[in-house]
Amino acid sequence: MKPTARNPAAADLSCEVCGMMPEPTKTRLTLANVAVMLPIELLVHALVVETQLPYVAKVLVLTLTATVLVIWVAEPSAARVLRSWLHAPALRHRKRLGTAPALWRARTVLRDQPGSLQKITQALARLDTNILSIHVHPVPGGVLDEFVLSAPGNLSERELLDALHDGGGSHSHVWPTTALAMADGQTKALSLAARIADAPDELPLAVAELLRARIVPPAEAAVVVETDDAGTRLKIPTAWHGPITFVRPGEPFTPAESARAHRLAELAEILSHRPAAARS
Repeated sequence: MKPTARNPAAADLSCEVCGMMPEPTKTRLTLANVAVMLPIELLVHALVVETQLPYVAKVLVLTLTATVLVIWVAEPSAARVLRSWLHAPALRHRKRLGTAPALWRARTVLRDQPGSLQKITQALARLDTNILSIHVHPVPGGVLDEFVLSAPGNLSERELLDALHDGGGSHSHVWPTTALAMADGQTKALSLAARIADAPDELPLAVAELLRARIVPPAEAAVVVETDDAGTRLKIPTAWHGPITFVRPGEPFTPAESARAHRLAELAEILSHRPAAARS
């Protein structure tokens, strides 16, 4: 059963750093203060008027009482008693944010047979999850499907993984992502190729941007054991100082990503051996 978005309590709006609540709107705060203070003031006025105190004393008592009510009673009481109403606009905004669609990247290995993709799309559809893009990479034992998904904001990573498993996927991974994931990989590679054409020594940074990976320093790469990296480590050749190693923990490189990185390296090598006059 798919969980529903809960209505957040006012206390959930407290800042995690300072513990303060958001400032309510001036109109709501004024109305709350009046609602809390008016009954108390009416009661105090009724009691004071019935006493035998001199007129000046009555005015002084009412003035002091009103001051105390405003400073120590009215606003703190309003903030406490009418908290949910005071922060209703912020609560509604937070609820909209909580239920807004979230973007995820997902990878799973499927059997390379008819109906496999249909089964997994049906499993995702049961969670109201929409597939925005899909890339298929042949791998040993099947195909690696890579998705960009738009899912309800209250959907958890565990629920997405369960859906991929129910749809017949294995070795599944999901990561929160942004709209940048919708950028076509081929288009991005071409844009970075143009960057390398202008400056071949930009190859390491361009590949790191293409793969969303970290460049491993040469000293670190020399001592790292290259086994059991689960495909999260990639080496590409360079025309300057041997291969450059990239790492992306928890997210194995696909064959297509590896091929694009190597083609960029070939382009940089060709341009680096071409005279500067020919490049310009």
